Amino acid sequence: MEFDFSPKCKEMQQKLLAFMDEHVYPNEHRYHEEVEANRRAGNAWVPTKVIEELKPKAREAGLWNLFLPKSERVPEGLSNLDYATLCEIMGRISWAPEIFNCSAPDTGNMETLERYASESIKRAWLDPLLRGEIRSAFAMTEPAVASSDATNIEASITRDGGEYVINGRKWWTSGAGDPRCKIYIFMGKTNPDAGRHEQQSMIVVPADTPGITVIRPLSVFGYDDAPHGHCEVLFENVRVPVDNILLGEGRGFEIAQGRLGPGRIHHCMRSIGAAERALELMCKRLSSRVAFGKAISQHNVWHERIAESRIMIEQARLLTLKAAYMMDTVGNKVAKAEIAMIKVVAPNVSTRIIDWAIQAHGGGGVCDDFPLASMYAHQRTLRLADGPDEVHRNAVAKLELARHMAIPGAADKVQMPVTRGS
Repeated sequence: MEFDFSPKCKEMQQKLLAFMDEHVYPNEHRYHEEVEANRRAGNAWVPTKVIEELKPKAREAGLWNLFLPKSERVPEGLSNLDYATLCEIMGRISWAPEIFNCSAPDTGNMETLERYASESIKRAWLDPLLRGEIRSAFAMTEPAVASSDATNIEASITRDGGEYVINGRKWWTSGAGDPRCKIYIFMGKTNPDAGRHEQQSMIVVPADTPGITVIRPLSVFGYDDAPHGHCEVLFENVRVPVDNILLGEGRGFEIAQGRLGPGRIHHCMRSIGAAERALELMCKRLSSRVAFGKAISQHNVWHERIAESRIMIEQARLLTLKAAYMMDTVGNKVAKAEIAMIKVVAPNVSTRIIDWAIQAHGGGGVCDDFPLASMYAHQRTLRLADGPDEVHRNAVAKLELARHMAIPGAADKVQMPVTRGS
C-alpha cells in the first residue's frame, strides 16, 4: 500500500505551509477581533475582510479548489490521498479552509453538484461556488426526530405539476447563517411508501425562494460560529422547479453516501491538524511555565501525555491516509469500514489532545486568549456531525461480523451510515 504523495502534492504542501506562515497565522487575532467588532456593532454575520483579502492571494498561489478530484471543471483538484495532507495543514486553524475555497459545507455541496446535478444546475450554482462568489448550505438534520437514522427524516418533497413543494423544519443547517448563502441542498421524502432507502430525495433550493425562514443560529458550547454558522431553518410550501431534483426521486440515500464519504475524510484530516496544533501549543506552554521549582514539562505526568498525544496522532493519520488511498483506488463503497473507523477515531483523538492542552494552559486554556476552547467546541461537535460515534461503530461491527459469516457477500450488503447528527 503506497502512501507516498505525488510530486504535485509535495510542491503544494510547501506552498501551503509557506502561505499559512506568511498570511494565516499572523492574522489569527485579527480574524477574531473582526468578528467580535462586527458582533458589537450588531451583526456578527458580516463576512470578514481578512478572509476576503486573502482569497485572491490563495488563487494567485494556485491554492484554490484543491478538493475535487476527476472534474473537468477543476483540473487542479487532487486525489483524496493528496488532498488529505493539505487538508490537515488547513485544519490547524478552523477558518483557514475558506481562504482556499475548501470549507464545509461548500466542498460537499460542490462535489454533490458535480457528481449528480444537471448541466444547467451546474452552470447556475456550481460554477459560482467554484469561483468563490457565493456560499451554500446543507439541510438534512431535523429537530423532531433522531437524525442519526436518516430514514426518520420527516420533511416532505411533494410533486405538484411542474414544481416540487417542500415542507419541513431543519436544524444544524451548515452555512445558513452566512449572508452569502445562495443555495440549499435539501433532503426530504418524496415517497413515504417506498422502500426504506428509496423514500428520500435531494433537491436544490435557491436561498431566496419564498417560504424559507432562518429561525435562529445555533451555538456550540457558547460559540455561534459566526459569520458562517449553523441554523434552524423552516421550509413552508417552498416551490422549486422539478428540474432541481438531483438524479431523480428516491436517490437521496445514494447521493448522501457519495457526498458524506469524502466529507468525513476532510473532517478527519482537519481534526488531525487541530490535534497537531494543540500538541504544539501544549509543549510550548509546558516549557515556558514553572511550577514547584521546575518547568512543568519536566513533570512526568506531562511526559506521558505528550508521548500519548504523538502516538495517537500518528495512528489516526495512518488510518485516514489508508481510507483516502482506498477511496482513490477501490472506491468509497469498498473503503466504507475505513471511513467509518476514522470518523470515530479522529475527533476522539483531537478532543483528548485539546483537553490535555487546555489542562496545560490552566485558566488560560478555557478563555479566548488562546484558541483551545474554541477548538475543543468545534472538534467535540464532530463526534456527532456526519454521524455520531455510535452509528459508525455499529457499521464497523456489522462489517466485521459479516466478514466471518458463511454467507458470501454479506459485508457488501452493510449500508454505509447516512447521517449528520442527532
